[in-house]
Amino acid sequence: MNALDAMFYWLGTIVVASPMLLVLILGVCALLGRPLGEQALARVTAAAVVFSLLPAIAILFLMLASGERYVPVEWGDWMSIPNAHLHFHWKFVFDRLSIPFLILSCVLCGVVGVFTRRYLHREEGYQRFFLFYAFFFCGMVLSSVGGTIESLFVGWELVGLSSALLVAYFHERMNPVRNGQRVWSIYRLSDAAFLVAAITMHHLTGEGDFGGLMGSGHWPEGVPETTSSQALLVGTLLLIAAAGKSALPPFSGWLPRAMEGPTPSSAIFYGALSVHLGAYLLLRVSPLLEASTILQGLVILFGTVAALSGAVMSRVQSDIKVTLAYASLTQVGIIVLEIGIGLRYLALVHIIGHASLRTMQLLRAPSLLRDHDAMENAIGSRLAASAAGQGRFRLGQQLWIYRFGIARGYMDAALDRFVVMPFLAAFRLFDRWERGLTDRLSQESSRESDAVELHPETPERAA
Repeated sequence: MNALDAMFYWLGTIVVASPMLLVLILGVCALLGRPLGEQALARVTAAAVVFSLLPAIAILFLMLASGERYVPVEWGDWMSIPNAHLHFHWKFVFDRLSIPFLILSCVLCGVVGVFTRRYLHREEGYQRFFLFYAFFFCGMVLSSVGGTIESLFVGWELVGLSSALLVAYFHERMNPVRNGQRVWSIYRLSDAAFLVAAITMHHLTGEGDFGGLMGSGHWPEGVPETTSSQALLVGTLLLIAAAGKSALPPFSGWLPRAMEGPTPSSAIFYGALSVHLGAYLLLRVSPLLEASTILQGLVILFGTVAALSGAVMSRVQSDIKVTLAYASLTQVGIIVLEIGIGLRYLALVHIIGHASLRTMQLLRAPSLLRDHDAMENAIGSRLAASAAGQGRFRLGQQLWIYRFGIARGYMDAALDRFVVMPFLAAFRLFDRWERGLTDRLSQESSRESDAVELHPETPERAA
């Protein structure tokens, strides 16, 4: 290893190790019951972001100076099952895709961290928020530079876990907890597709390295060595995973529920980074689209439907955060459409620009409402509302579009009917079969004993 390779290795290691160390420090303090004070917590968090951002910028300048386009940093196998073609290989890649997204993640996480320091000042869950924030930051860094599907999956799961926990941040109320469970359940559904895709990649290529899947060349010039049917299978599973993470239809119903969390988490998750993580995954495996025309058509279809439905739903919401969330969905749909068409660099620039803009808008939202009320009080009347676009459709069409938007595309109802209910029906059938078998073996009814345990008689009823 020459001096340049050694410098790349240590800088890349610092980038990844810094958020891991932050999680370790905050986690140990929480477990020991000795949380850091607000000022110390803010400083530790800011230091972790800086120690990830500065080495990432240094790697970028070294790559530009040396002409390197692909810098791998490997930590070796942590688990290997040769006969099953399964192994867990830590590999991080710094290239023309991961470096911009990594720097974007560090900058926006830093901005939201500074904002949160004042926004949640003296809040009861201040330390809890920053612990979840540390998990999210670590997950974003791992997802950004993951060179294998298993290392990216670890970051993907950390982002999903922190997202659900922050949606349920105000856990003393019923609605945030319920919505956090809903977000987590939809993540489980899409992440199952991700896991199946990872196992399929190991079976097809013998490894989870994206380079092995892409064949020759590095992003975006990689040419996959898989057949059209293999690319369609793996690509469709990853598209389902991306749809769940980026709230693409039919998984868009959890997006307004996620607004139950604090404003900083809404900004960093559903305006900036987490909502773009699905599009980033599609960019990472975008060479697969060239191997399957059907897969390319599916990506274009998902992006088009997301853009149109997000545009409709954002115009009928009464909550400013939900409106901005659906506006984010519209832009993410356009980004996915760009990926499907093959405009990869345009999609990457679109992600960076839209994430930065939407973060500022969501952080501004609470004070914007206050300023709006102050302006109306000053002039003594309501501000004029825009009536643009109302004359383009007949009354019946306007009412149908309004119902579609206010019902959020009926996506929650569709998931409940066509996904949740069949699962429940199948498991209830298995439960009946199991109880029937155990009742015959034990010569007593398990259903009656359960009813007694669930509804014990009070002394008055027994008398």
